[in-house]
Order: sequence, then C-alpha cells, then structure tokens
Amino acid sequence: MAHLPRTPARTPPATASAPAPAISAVQKRTLTVLLVSQVLSGVGLAAGVTVAGLLAGQMLHNTSLSGLPIALLTAGSAGAAVVIGRVSQRLGRRPGLAAGYLTGAVGGAGVVVAAALGSPALLFVSLFLYGAGTTSNLQARYAGADLAAPHQRARATSTVIVATTAGGIAGPLLATPAGHLATALHLPELTGLFLFSTVAFTLAALTLLIWLRPDPLVLARTLPAASAPEGAPAGSPARSGPGLLVGVVVLVLSQLVMVAVMTMTPIHMHAHGFGTAASGLVIALHTGSMYLPSPLAGRLVDRFGATAMSVVTAGTLLAAGVTAALAPGHSFALITVALVLLGVGWNFGLVTGTAIVTDSTPLATRAKVQGLVDVAIAVAGAVGGLASGIVAAATSYPILAVLCGALAFVAAPAAIAAQRTAERASRKPTSSTR
Repeated sequence: MAHLPRTPARTPPATASAPAPAISAVQKRTLTVLLVSQVLSGVGLAAGVTVAGLLAGQMLHNTSLSGLPIALLTAGSAGAAVVIGRVSQRLGRRPGLAAGYLTGAVGGAGVVVAAALGSPALLFVSLFLYGAGTTSNLQARYAGADLAAPHQRARATSTVIVATTAGGIAGPLLATPAGHLATALHLPELTGLFLFSTVAFTLAALTLLIWLRPDPLVLARTLPAASAPEGAPAGSPARSGPGLLVGVVVLVLSQLVMVAVMTMTPIHMHAHGFGTAASGLVIALHTGSMYLPSPLAGRLVDRFGATAMSVVTAGTLLAAGVTAALAPGHSFALITVALVLLGVGWNFGLVTGTAIVTDSTPLATRAKVQGLVDVAIAVAGAVGGLASGIVAAATSYPILAVLCGALAFVAAPAAIAAQRTAERASRKPTSSTR
C-alpha cells in the first residue's frame, strides 16, 4: 500500500484540532450537498432501469436479450467503481464522484445517438459508459459517512441514500412526457428519458465540483480520532474477516436478486397487456421503496446491529420473490406489492452491508476497499441482469422470481455464522491473557 496517499506528517493545528461543533457543521453541509446531487442523479439512475431493456428489445428484435442492457450498464458500473474508488483514495470524494457523473452523462448522450442511428454497437458502448453515473450515485453514500461518528454511520449513509428517492420516482413517471419530447425532436420515443438523464448527471457533477468543499474524505484524514474505525488501531490493514465478508455477501445478493427480478418485470407486464405507463408506475413505486425506507433502515442498523438486519434483509427479499412468483400476470396490484417488497429488501441490504463494510475498513484504505466492494456489487448486478432474460425465456418469470428469493435467503445463515465466528475470535485473546 506504499503507493497510497498518507495523512501528512505535519497537519495544521487548526485543522487537526478542529472542535466537534466545527466538524458537525461540515458534516451537515456535506450531507446537504450530497442530497442535492443525489436528487439530480436519481433521475438518471431511473432511465436505464425503466426503458433500457425495452429500447434494446426494439433494436435487437429479441426479448431474450432484454437483460443485456442492464448487464452492460452494471458491467460499466463495475469498471467505474474501481476508477472512482482509486481517484477518491488519492484525491478525495469530490473529483471521484464528479468524474463518474460526467462519464454517465456522456453515456446517456451516446444512447440517444445510438437509437437515432439504429446502431446496437454504439448502444452497448454507451450503456457501459452510462454505468459510471449509477456508480457515483451509489458511492455517494460512503461520502456521507466519512465524517460521521461511528454510532451514526448507518443513519448518515441512509440520509444520502434516501435523497435518491425524488429523482428515482420522478424518472419513470417522466417516461411519457420525455417520450413526447423525443418524438418532437424526431428521435425514438424511448430515448426521452436518456435525454433527461444526460442533463441530470451533468448537473449532479457540477453540484459536487462547486459546493462539496471541504472534501469529506480529505478532511477526515486530518482528524486523529478518525484514522481508524472504532476499536481498530490507526493504520491497521483492512480486516478481511467475518465482518467484511458478510457485508459483501449481503450487498452482492441484494443487488443480484433485485436487478434480476426488476429487469424482467416490465417485460413480463408488457407480455400480459400492460403498457409503458403501467410498467413505469410499478418501477417508480419500486424505486421509491428502494430509497424511502433508508432512514428507518439506518436507525434499525444502529439500534439492533447488522447481523439482525441481515436476517431481516434476507427474509424481505424472499417474501418479494414468492409474491412475484404467485402474482397472476394480469394482477397489477400484486406485481406492485412484489416490486415494493423487492425495493425495501434491497434498501435494507444496502444500508446494512454498507455499514458493515465501512466499520470493517480503516480510513487509510477505506475508499479503495469500498470501490472494490462496489465492483462486486456491479458484477452481481450484471450477472443478474444478463441471467434474468435467459432464465425467464427458458422457464418463466415466476420461476425466476422464486429462485431469486431463495438465493437471497442465503444471507441469513451467512450473517449468523459470521457473527458467531467473530464472537469466538474476540474471546480468544482475553482468555489467553488470564
């Protein structure tokens, strides 16, 4: 790790000894700026979810490949997670997150051009770039926790996550007016949301570049008390034990299951006679349920612990899969319930897993490790998006849903086993010193 930047040996006294009220004020400002950027980027996040599969289906004339756009988007997100994590590690959160949003804006514009030209190759490249915007939206949650006290990190993380709700709900609901705008500009109707997302990602980047000062991660490194997670010595290497592992498991399974079921739901609805407006409403409610429960999830994690919430996450995702599998194809209400449960389960998993990962990594390497963890999340999303179309085409949407629910429940025994292992390990040094 010698190539990573280190905290300067000589820190200005005023910064190193910054009083708690001053840090609290900076944290409030940081959260406010992040909230604004998350609202904007939420619009861009929703565009790919709502119409990417439909757009690819129109261009490729093959519904079995409808999951490919989400797979490409999340694959691009994986590559961007590495870059954003490394840039944030070296330069701070502000340049890392802003670069991701700007890359996403380029990808959104590319999707519009690809659809206008009828070029699947350009569409795939553009969706890959578009994934960088979704990565910045996701990694912003880490920036909210950089200056938070250890016992408030889950709540700080959830505050940033919930801000995506406004844009995430507005995005799908804008599908119809955005389509009218695209038609007026002599563009394919489904490109309208990508026009909006290009502008939204650009504004999110400018918001961070102008107002996210001081950089929360850079400032956190100057604070003696923040040099390591609670209970870990300063400068200690990232723990690779049960804590970090179970955090990754919760995050990966939550993402894979959510993406797989969500990707095929609009296709499933269209096959049963529902139009774009109906599927857009379901996705909007699903997106809202992905972010609105964040404050509750943060408080529950801080209050009852990550292990208990890992079990709750697994149970909620299992319930979502079973509901989706049992819902008749013509039942708008039950499909909506299933997608809302899916969103809530994903939210619980994101807040819980993020808290575990943050608490398990020291500040000296935190941004880099978080970037690598988000690579795993993005890869899981890519696998879920790509496999969903194949599984649904080979079997059915209900079978896909129930398989995903069963897979999600793996997180419950994994969390319990990891907690017991950690408790046994923590007791060994104590017994040996007596």
